Formats: sequence, C-alpha cells, structure tokens
Amino acid sequence: MKYTRLTKEQLEELHPEFITFLATQTIDKKEWDELKAKSPEIALQEIDVFSDLIWDKAITNVRFVDHFSKNHIFLFKCHDTFLESIIVHTSEDSVDFFTTEGLEWLGNNLFSDAVTIQTGKKEVAENRNEEVFKIIENGGIISKGELYIKLTTLIKVS
Repeated sequence: MKYTRLTKEQLEELHPEFITFLATQTIDKKEWDELKAKSPEIALQEIDVFSDLIWDKAITNVRFVDHFSKNHIFLFKCHDTFLESIIVHTSEDSVDFFTTEGLEWLGNNLFSDAVTIQTGKKEVAENRNEEVFKIIENGGIISKGELYIKLTTLIKVS
C-alpha cells in the first residue's frame, strides 16, 4: 500500500464508490460476501487497492497543508512537481501556537526577534502525493491556504 487502509467508518461513507469499484473488478455482492468469509486476506487486499485509489484522488486535489506544533508552524503549498514551505518558529517558550492566544501573540510579534520565518522549496516530481500524505499522516491539516497566503503577502511587503 502507498497510503493507509481506510477505516470502517470511511468505507461506510464511501459505500457507493466501493460497490462501483468492486463491480469494475467483476465482484458482485454474493461474491464479496464469500470472499470476506472464505478469503479475508484477499478481501483486505481489495480494500487496500480501493483505499489507495481514494487517497490518491483526494491528495491529488490538495493544494495547502498546515502543520502546527507548540513553537512551530509549517505551511505547505503543494504544486504538481514541488512543495513550497513557510516555517514560523518562536524562541519564546511560553508561546503555544496551538492556542488562540499563541496565534494572537504571533500576529503582534511576527517581525520581532522572537520569531524566525524561513521559506523553502522541495522537488517532488515522482512522488508528490506520497510526500503530501506523509505531512498529513504526521499531523498536517488540509487547508484553503489562508495563513500561507497571508504570510506570503506579509513577507513580500516587509
């Protein structure tokens, strides 16, 4: 598998798509029930293939991912062949970017000596979706890119 197996809840949400997927594999309901009962490992392989297809389709459409930690914010803009990043770090131990207060502090101290901002770029021509998935799997959240766009504008202005 390239990604992770969909959960039972996710599979239930995608039930119509899964039925269509099984139909493309020429597996009807009766055959599926038999497969689950008699060859559960093959049934899991089918679920794994379906999971990869779903993840691949979903991640292909991802353009921004945000990852927060106590003293860091990692913002990613995902292109087809590379990822751009903005990394915000504070040396203030009392600041917690997980909190509203921490983000307000950042807004008030963005250009102070207590905050460093770095930008980066990484080529990912062959495995873009796998790279994006790793970020998500490690706590990244798919976003609309509001913070990335806002910071990009502020960085260019200053």
